[in-house]
Amino acid sequence: MKKRILVTGGAGFLGSHLCDRLLQDGNEVICLDNYFTGQKQNVIHLLHNPYFELIRHDVTMPFFIEVDEIYNLACPASPIHYQYNPIKTIKTSVMGAINMLGLAKRTKAKILQASTSEVYGDPKIHPQPEHYWGHVNPIGLRACYDEGKRSAETLFINYHKQNNVRIKIARIFNTYGPRMHPNDGRVVSNFIVQALKGENITIYGDGSQTRSFCYVDDLIGGLISLMQTGDEFTGPINIGNPTEFRIIELANKIIELTGSASKIIYEPLPEDDPMQRQPDISMAKKILDWKPDVPLDLGLQRTIDYFSSF
Repeated sequence: MKKRILVTGGAGFLGSHLCDRLLQDGNEVICLDNYFTGQKQNVIHLLHNPYFELIRHDVTMPFFIEVDEIYNLACPASPIHYQYNPIKTIKTSVMGAINMLGLAKRTKAKILQASTSEVYGDPKIHPQPEHYWGHVNPIGLRACYDEGKRSAETLFINYHKQNNVRIKIARIFNTYGPRMHPNDGRVVSNFIVQALKGENITIYGDGSQTRSFCYVDDLIGGLISLMQTGDEFTGPINIGNPTEFRIIELANKIIELTGSASKIIYEPLPEDDPMQRQPDISMAKKILDWKPDVPLDLGLQRTIDYFSSF
C-alpha cells in the first residue's frame, strides 16, 4: 500500500536522495522546498514520475496537506548558508518544526526531525552518545543553527508528550556525496572543488581536528530505518559513520584521489568550530540494525566523479 510522504527541504542534498529512495520503495512523495539552498536540478529527474510532486513553499509558513509521514529536513545546514541569515535560520528550525508538527498532529502522520550532531557543540565527551547534553555557545556565530536544532528537538518531544504526535529524532553527523552544493563551505565539497581546480586546499586550524564522514546512501538508509520503528521509540538517535579522520588526512586523501597538484594552506580556526566529532552509534546498531557500509575512499571517488561532471 503506497504511503503519501512529505519531504521538506526535498530539493536539497539529503532531501533529493531521500525522495529518490522513497519513490524507489513504492511511495508517493511530495517534495517541499523554497530553494534557498535546495536546487531544482537535484530533483528534475523525478518530475516525470506521476507519484512525485514538487511544491515551492517555505516551512516558516503553515502548509496544509493530507499525508501519512513527514520527513522534516528543511534548514540550511552549512555554516556559510546558515550564517548568511541567522534569523531566518532559527525561524526555519523553530517555526518550521511548529508548522510541521501541527500538520502531523492534524493528520496523525508520523514525523521525523532531521536534527544534527551540532546539538553536541564542541563536545566534552568523545565519541558522542545520545544521552550527552552537549557544550554549545548560545550566542556564538553557529548558535542560530545549533540552538535552532536543539529547540526543534524540544518541540518534537513536547508535541509527543502533550499531543501524542508520533515522532522520530535523528541526529545526523557529517554526510557527503553527489549533489552537495559546490559552494556550501563544507569540508568535503571545499576540498574536492579546490583540488579539481588545482587551487590551494584551505584547512582551518592545524588540521588535527577530527570528523566522521557518512556517505549519503548510508545516511538515507538510516533515516528510513528510523521512520519504520514502532511508535514507542522516538529517539534521538545518532546516524553517522563512527570512523574518525583528521582533517589533514582527508585533504591528503582527496589530493591523492584527484591526482591534484594542489598545496595545503592553513587559516585560523573559526569561532566555536568543534575539535572532535564522532558518533556513538551503539543505539542505531541495536535498535535499527543499521551501520554504514560505504568506505570513505569509495564514497569520495563517487563524489569526485560527480563534481568532475560539471
